Amino acid sequence: MGATENPLKSVGMQNTTPVPYDVTALATDPYGTYARLREAGPVHRITGTDGRPAWLVTRYEDVRKGLADPRLSLDRVNAAPGNYSGFALPPALDANLLNMDPPDHTRVRRLVVKAFTPGRIDKLRAPVRRVAEELLDAVEADGRGRADLIAAYAAPLPITVICDLLGVPGEHRHDFRAWTDALIAPDPERPHLAKEAIGQLMGFFTGLIASKRAEPADDLLSDLIAARDGEGGRGDRLSEDELTSLAFLILFAGYENSVHLIGNAVLALLDHPALMESLRTDPAGLGAAVEEFNRWDGPAPLAIRRFPLEDIEIGGVTVPAGETVLLCVASANRDPRHFADPERLDPTRDRSGHLGLGHGIHYCVGAPLARMKVETALAVLLERLPGLTLDVPREELKWRPSVRARGLISLPVRW
Repeated sequence: MGATENPLKSVGMQNTTPVPYDVTALATDPYGTYARLREAGPVHRITGTDGRPAWLVTRYEDVRKGLADPRLSLDRVNAAPGNYSGFALPPALDANLLNMDPPDHTRVRRLVVKAFTPGRIDKLRAPVRRVAEELLDAVEADGRGRADLIAAYAAPLPITVICDLLGVPGEHRHDFRAWTDALIAPDPERPHLAKEAIGQLMGFFTGLIASKRAEPADDLLSDLIAARDGEGGRGDRLSEDELTSLAFLILFAGYENSVHLIGNAVLALLDHPALMESLRTDPAGLGAAVEEFNRWDGPAPLAIRRFPLEDIEIGGVTVPAGETVLLCVASANRDPRHFADPERLDPTRDRSGHLGLGHGIHYCVGAPLARMKVETALAVLLERLPGLTLDVPREELKWRPSVRARGLISLPVRW
């Protein structure tokens, strides 16, 4: 394949034959691939990783409008028959914000957003820092001066924080990490592992919710149970499936995206040592840096799939009702039509309007917690491990083979 050839072989807009979504090209050269797609056209008819046709939207203005367009439904009941084949979850894990439109989305979000108030996030800041310090104590204790930062730091920190938030007992946290890992990166040779993980998560949440009902505690899951069982009008309450699904979503999204963003951010700093030294000297700049990491190399290249409620025009292309629309946030965030010199990592730039955390009514409900976790993780890492550098050649780093998640499998470093 030539260096300038479009790996997805984008077709003309009059040709409705879908072309393959080349996972290999996106794993090896994601941003070069998206740049070629953006210039070839705003919308591309592709074959998704599920083997079904979809429409990939690549330019900033179209992606931003699509994220807030009420005609683009998240509810899969609005998919055309045979058009969509997503990962099958039982109703008790599927009835969450990522599959809802108003008015259910409005009602459920109003209840869960209370968990992420500035006051609650501030209370978590010290515990998050303590977890980060303890993890790096363990990393330094073996005296080798080297570690895989994904396995030793980026992965265990978010799962510990989310479990603290939900009120998950410490003895179950290793299980949680194994179950979520099985769903994040399913083994194609052992598909039963993902199904088993779903069953185990269902059983665990059912038991945990029962125990919290019997003995409420000062944690988010107890608060959600109170919202489910409260005396208010039915319109302000959660169903039992919504309760279980919310707990699952908070765990899964809060873990996966944070792991990948911490890993991607550390790699970005290793690739930009002057920036790393600047942030070590002046950690007050970490807030702006985390926003720029989210724009430049965020953990979620694609927004959650959407289904038009009617025939809709996107970027001059008519997309039929019920077909799958994929809004490419990773491409939009590097669109030179909106961001000056978008390939350059620059925390001082005007990042207003970056879409790394979404836009509109589906903007990430856990954004304040996510920012705080990543800022704290990077601050402690820079304080504790001077001279941080890669422990393998840059080209040997491996990324998760997924177009849905942008994250490293491992990040070997030394100091």
